[in-house]
Amino acid sequence: MKIHFGKLLQKTLREQGRSTTWFAGQLCCTRPNVYKIFQKESIDSALMFRISQILQHDFFLDFSQAFKQEQEG
Repeated sequence: MKIHFGKLLQKTLREQGRSTTWFAGQLCCTRPNVYKIFQKESIDSALMFRISQILQHDFFLDFSQAFKQEQEG
């Protein structure tokens, strides 16, 4: 099971009821940059850490669980 980070981020924002504008402000970037992140399958781990802190969601755990599921077959 391959995880697309951008889609997972969008889903998490939606579930939390957060707007793209709010998230861009928290991340100190522009809305167009957030939309670019939504398109990315993977991102830098430091950025993922910052996003995890902002949303209080462990994206690393999501990837770890996907890895374990893939290993179990």
